[in-house]
Amino acid sequence: MSATDQKDIPFASGVVGSLPRPQAVIDMLPDDPGEKSADASRSSQVNAAVSYAIALQETAGLDQVSDGEWRRHAYTHIIADVASGFSPDHRESPHRWGITITEPMEVVRPGLVADEARFLVGATDRMTKVCLPSPYLLGVRLWEKEWSSKAYPTRDAFIDALVPILHNELVALRDTGVSVVQIDEPHLCVLVDPKNRAEFDDPQYEMDLAAAKINEVIYGVDGIRLAMHLCRRNWGRGGWGAEGGYEPIVDTLKKVKVDQYVMEFSIPAAGDVAILKEMPEDSLIGLGSVECRFEGIDTPEQIVARVEEAMKYVEPERISLNPDCGFSPGKEAYAPLDEAYTKLKNEAEAACRLREMYA
Repeated sequence: MSATDQKDIPFASGVVGSLPRPQAVIDMLPDDPGEKSADASRSSQVNAAVSYAIALQETAGLDQVSDGEWRRHAYTHIIADVASGFSPDHRESPHRWGITITEPMEVVRPGLVADEARFLVGATDRMTKVCLPSPYLLGVRLWEKEWSSKAYPTRDAFIDALVPILHNELVALRDTGVSVVQIDEPHLCVLVDPKNRAEFDDPQYEMDLAAAKINEVIYGVDGIRLAMHLCRRNWGRGGWGAEGGYEPIVDTLKKVKVDQYVMEFSIPAAGDVAILKEMPEDSLIGLGSVECRFEGIDTPEQIVARVEEAMKYVEPERISLNPDCGFSPGKEAYAPLDEAYTKLKNEAEAACRLREMYA
């Protein structure tokens, strides 16, 4: 079956993006993203590892697969492989995210994400997904006034400069045959929590900025499914970084012109699944129905029950299945790879049962 034939599989099972990286994969990459990392991540050894990540998902029975993001230091840090201007930054106080923008960006490896996608598409007959970080996410994490203002005087100026870079990567992705491009935007989602909203003078401005910049990145790009992932951060065994249902941001979500919302619902911090009735009626829902942070492994029966609860509020043909988040957003293995495999295998089994009952 070709990937094209699979686009309308009922209750399609898939991933959000990342899989836990084995130590050997971590050892294949330099300590920091950038030119050396971009070259190393295209080595024959990494290609072989990525082929294994794909085979693992296929063996689990997933309908949609990624490359595990094993070529990346973190889901955000692909930007430092595409463009120059970033410096390693491992400070704990103030906490940084591994890199900081310190010089004006220059695109030095255009189409790098499309290269990832072409390998993925060529290595599987399943539906495929590749992720891009949102410009707002990168602005919040990678701009710091003391170190970044000489390159970009404000955070918003940095965000604006990111938009055309990410747009051009998306345009290149469209031509690879990848099934879904997912924009990762957890920093919009963490604004569901009053504590996080209190960190900003104007939380609504932050929400509107995040939505507007995604729309600028995706503007004019058609012929491919566009998704947006929302989560409350994944701290592995440490849990999550925000709590609350989607109600405070739901009106903002409606402004983002994507085809699919990939959302988390398996944790109590995510609130009531009834919020799905507020989502645009023509939107697809990537239902977070598999817990990805802790040791417990959801059974197929538990996953089916979560989907059935969601079906009270949204038509079944709009629902696909995924974990709440990527299993390892950064190089650190938040969970054993075998644990992730078992969770994905149970997800695929749940999808098969749902098709038997409702498709």
